[in-house]
Amino acid sequence: MKVESILVEVHVFKRTEDGIKFLLLKRNEKDSYGGVWQMVTGRIEENEKAFQTALREVKEETGLNPIKLWSAPNVNSFYSAERDAILFIPVFIAEVDGKASASVSFEHSELKWVTSQEAREMLIWKGQRSSVEIICEYLTKEGNTLNFNEIKI
Repeated sequence: MKVESILVEVHVFKRTEDGIKFLLLKRNEKDSYGGVWQMVTGRIEENEKAFQTALREVKEETGLNPIKLWSAPNVNSFYSAERDAILFIPVFIAEVDGKASASVSFEHSELKWVTSQEAREMLIWKGQRSSVEIICEYLTKEGNTLNFNEIKI
């Protein structure tokens, strides 16, 4: 069995008058995990750094350009029977302009801007829900250390 890191998870958010909103995307019914709500996800290409994948996937899947990017202090993992591997998935946080509008890519059928509570209710994997909780703590806690994890873009 192998241990691999071939995917990224990117939680896109914007600051609005109503507070922080997370972008969730609904996978096309025809694809694997059809109908599942998720954050931006994607496969790391050869010779690509994980943070570069995060930026590319946000643009491809939503049409958005992040204004800030951080690595979250969290890594998700799962076992892939198809690959017979444990997969480690770095988690990123991408902030977009509060007035930004996202578009739906061919990979998804729908998108929604939701509160952190709604995101935790819509995401089906515990690791993804935990990422939302960790991100909210870092975004709202006074004197947080998120700036230590910022990736200059």
